Amino acid sequence: MKKKALMGIVLLLAVFVVLSGCSKKSDDATMSAKPEASVAPAAGIKAPRVAFVYIGPPGDGGWTFQHDEGRKFMEKETGIKADTVENVPESADAERIITELAQNHDLIFTTSFGYMDPTLNVAKNFPKVIFMHTAGYKTAPNMGTYFGRNYQGSYLAGMVAGKMTKNNSLGYVGAFPIPEVIYNINAYTLGAQSVNPAIKVNVVWSNTWFDPTTEKQAAISLLDKGADVLMAYQDSPATLQAAAERKAFAGGNDSDMTRYAPDAYLTNPTWNWGPYYTKVVKDLIAGTWTNEQFMGDMKEGMVGIAPLGKSVPDDVKKLVEDAQAKIISGDLNVFKGPITDAAGAVKVADGQVLSDADILSTNWFVKGVEGTIPK
Repeated sequence: MKKKALMGIVLLLAVFVVLSGCSKKSDDATMSAKPEASVAPAAGIKAPRVAFVYIGPPGDGGWTFQHDEGRKFMEKETGIKADTVENVPESADAERIITELAQNHDLIFTTSFGYMDPTLNVAKNFPKVIFMHTAGYKTAPNMGTYFGRNYQGSYLAGMVAGKMTKNNSLGYVGAFPIPEVIYNINAYTLGAQSVNPAIKVNVVWSNTWFDPTTEKQAAISLLDKGADVLMAYQDSPATLQAAAERKAFAGGNDSDMTRYAPDAYLTNPTWNWGPYYTKVVKDLIAGTWTNEQFMGDMKEGMVGIAPLGKSVPDDVKKLVEDAQAKIISGDLNVFKGPITDAAGAVKVADGQVLSDADILSTNWFVKGVEGTIPK
């Protein structure tokens, strides 16, 4: 999910307010809240004209790449050919481009958080067009939202890192200090500590989503501090490539990045948007679309973990497979207490589970994370 850094914390404090009644559910339970759900304006559209708005290029190898793979899956399953517009900034240009698309499309997916208000504004002006926005919290009669619990994959990736490090020092390149990135860092750390309690995770911020040069420099700074396994919440493979040059291990983000550095690659959380995009298009064709706020998880396959790299031993692979099965069954909850923050304060009591609302407003690091969260 891409977000403007200055808006990120505010957004996720608000997201899922309507889902507060679900906050005590296990984090592996699929959640689809439908506050005042509205059906599509049309009774059904036989061959809807579909468009996608991308924050970056599909060639980024990460976030946009996975959305574009989802588009391709949808096209294959439905026979509907979609249009795409890439490299759309989260600015007034977004509203202009979405407006242009709304004039000759029936369904528009806007795939970055910063498109939320522009999408809402255009939705109000085009009530017969359906809009679906990634990761947002605002809806309209013709606008829904969707996202997933990718922190489940981060936890598993952390387990791999905890087993592969030789000096118990991990590094993490964070994009922006917003809840989505923070809770994924926490999940990664908790996963690593579950197999290696001595783990420390050093965090640096790049303040970018896709800037390979800046991201690589941030990764190098962590390697210089002694980290021998890296992870990044970015759209590029720059952190993985930096690790490979130093003969260290690393993971990427959003998609399987093995091809960029097969010897150094471990794994990372992934997205699988295709089945959901297919469902939305088919619902629109059937006239059953609603403006739901959808949250997918590992159980249904919206989020996952990339195949483990060739350097990962079989016993570690088995450990991760078992943990993944427990997440899917509900026996393992990533944010189940006891959990303390970096200052030693108890944030989740023993036996308690962090609610979705609390996860999505996270502004603290778990114990073992070294770094600051800029305000």
